[in-house]
Amino acid sequence: MQLEFVVSSCIRATSRLSQCTKCLDICPVNTIEIVNNIPAFTPSECTTCGGCVGVCPTEAFSLSDFSSIEFIFKVLEEGISELVCQQDLYPCLSTLNVEHLISLALANSKPIIIDVNSCHCGGDSNKLRAKLLDNIKEANFVLESISDKQIEIKAVEFKDERVKHESRETPNRRLFLSLRGAAKSKKAFDELVVADRLKEFGLDISAINSIKEKKIPDKRKLLFSILKRQPKPKIYEMLAIEDISFTSQKFINSSCTNCQICYRICPTGALSSNSKFSIIHFDAMMCLKCHLCHDVCELDSIQLQRAFNTKEFFEPTQKILASFDIKRCNECGNYFTYKGGVIECPRCQIEEAEAIELHKKLTR
Repeated sequence: MQLEFVVSSCIRATSRLSQCTKCLDICPVNTIEIVNNIPAFTPSECTTCGGCVGVCPTEAFSLSDFSSIEFIFKVLEEGISELVCQQDLYPCLSTLNVEHLISLALANSKPIIIDVNSCHCGGDSNKLRAKLLDNIKEANFVLESISDKQIEIKAVEFKDERVKHESRETPNRRLFLSLRGAAKSKKAFDELVVADRLKEFGLDISAINSIKEKKIPDKRKLLFSILKRQPKPKIYEMLAIEDISFTSQKFINSSCTNCQICYRICPTGALSSNSKFSIIHFDAMMCLKCHLCHDVCELDSIQLQRAFNTKEFFEPTQKILASFDIKRCNECGNYFTYKGGVIECPRCQIEEAEAIELHKKLTR
């Protein structure tokens, strides 16, 4: 099993203004680093714990020969109710994020029980266990507001220690044996050398074109499909936005200039517009709370609502966050967002001001 990365799906590849460091923060062996604003890692140092897979909002990271969606289907089909880290799942259970856990709890006829005591996924395993516990806590917080189901946790004992991954216990001996075995095959030896190098990712034309595509992660598709099959609560609740990590509700204040960056850069299309670019729509069930739209907004016009209405889980709506008066410039004929005054686009106004200033200098 190997860690794989699709650069075109990464939030940081979409904009240099992105502040996302979730994959770095969760990595128990600190093998992930930022190179030219994009995550990079050394394959031979990766423990394939899957922590980065679980926290990545856009599913840019993945593990070869493993799918969290297929694992969930297996759990549901076989009626598995108790999950044990490194027993039922090859990577760490932290591969399952909040959305996965909510989907599991809602779709399973039996209560889900999670035992994280056996988590020894390499490096700082306490970091992975803590993240898994946070995910369970948040999933239960959401579940409490929309159903009568909860995820149970077996007693957890944390130890102040860093667990060594099996491949690191005797590094010199293992390195010698792996090199001696690989030396028998030129191809295997070359692969071993490559694995020890920092794997960097660049943006070519195909990656740039792929970035423009709006994609909904599989975890969100699964959650939405399961929610549609659940009975609606009699009463919808308002949840504090800081207690939800995977979606949000937003508003746009009067400082917005309709520069169009937010909805052009949104990876899922949660923010969108119409053909005239006169409206900014928002769909909460498509929002990943990746914070990218906030990072690129120079005027901080996009803000988070203080609470999330659970009605969006069952009756998702596309709301209008802002609307604009679009007019045609009297000078250049291009359409622009009209804010009052002379019907000239900002570009023509700037050119006119520069022309006036230049004329003053020439006539002095």
